[in-house]
Amino acid sequence: MKPVAIPVIGKYGSALTLMRIPFSVYLMPVYWFALSVIDGYTWWRAAAVFLILHVLVYPASNGYNSYHDRDEGSIGGLRQPPKVTQELFHLVLLFDVLAVLLSFLLSPLFALMVALYLLVSKAYSDRDIRLKKYPVISTLVVTIFQGAFTFLMVQVGSDLEFHQVLQAPNIWFALVSTLFLCGSYPLTQIYQHQEDSARGDKTLSLLLGIRGTFVFAGIALSLGAALLIGLYLALGQLLYILVFLLFTAPITYFFLNWVRRSWKNPEEVNFENTMRMNKISSLCISLAFFLILLLRTVYTS
Repeated sequence: MKPVAIPVIGKYGSALTLMRIPFSVYLMPVYWFALSVIDGYTWWRAAAVFLILHVLVYPASNGYNSYHDRDEGSIGGLRQPPKVTQELFHLVLLFDVLAVLLSFLLSPLFALMVALYLLVSKAYSDRDIRLKKYPVISTLVVTIFQGAFTFLMVQVGSDLEFHQVLQAPNIWFALVSTLFLCGSYPLTQIYQHQEDSARGDKTLSLLLGIRGTFVFAGIALSLGAALLIGLYLALGQLLYILVFLLFTAPITYFFLNWVRRSWKNPEEVNFENTMRMNKISSLCISLAFFLILLLRTVYTS
C-alpha cells in the first residue's frame, strides 16, 4: 500500500498549496477594521471568526478559483503554482463543509452569511457561470463581498445583533472597506493581462489598461481614506486619524513610486511588485486598525 499512499499524500500536499492559506493575510485588514469600530463583541467568538475566515473560507475560495483557472503563470501568493488535480476539489469541499458547520456553532446567521460568501465566490470562478469574465459585475461582487459584506459578517459572528451592524455610522465604515477593496482589487490583476485575455476573462484591470488601473486604484483608495477620516472627525476620534495616516504612509509612498516607475518602464508592472504592494498595504492597514482596536479597548474599559 505504501507506493500508492505516498503519491496520494503528495497530491493533497500540492492541492493544499494551491489553497494559499498564507495568502489570506492580505484580507486581514477587513477583519481588524470591523472590530475596531464597535463595542460589545465577544473575544473568543471574534477569534473563532478569524480562524474560520482565514483558515477555511478564504482558502476554499482560493482553491476553487485555482481549480477552474488552472493558471500556468504566477498567481497571488505563488510564483510557480503546482498542477491542478482532483484532490484540490476534494479539499475545497472539505473546507466548505467545515467552515459552514463551525460557523453554525457560533450563529445560524453567521453560518448563512459564510455559506452565501462561499457560493458567490464559486460563481465568480466557476467555468459555467464565470462572473470573473465580466469586469464591472466581478468588481462589484468582489468589492462588496470581500469588503462590506465580510465587514458585517465579522461583526455578526463576533456576537453583535444584525440590526446593530446596520446602524450608522457602522454601515458607513462598511462602505469604507468596500472602497478600499475597490482600489486594491484591480491592482491584483494588473500583471495578468496576457493570461486573463487568453482565457477570455476581461478583468477590470484589462479593461482599464495599466495606467487606467493605477488611476482608478488611486481614486478609489483616496475616496475610502477621505470617508474614513471624515467619519473619525465626526466622532471626535482625532487620534485614530493620526494612527491611520502614520501607518498608511508607507503604502502611499510605495504606490506613488511604483506608478512613477511603471510610467517609465512597463516591466515594473510584474508579479514581484504586485505582491510587494499587497504585502505592504495589508500589513500596514492591519497594524493601523489593530492599534486602533487596542486604543478603543483601553478607552472603553
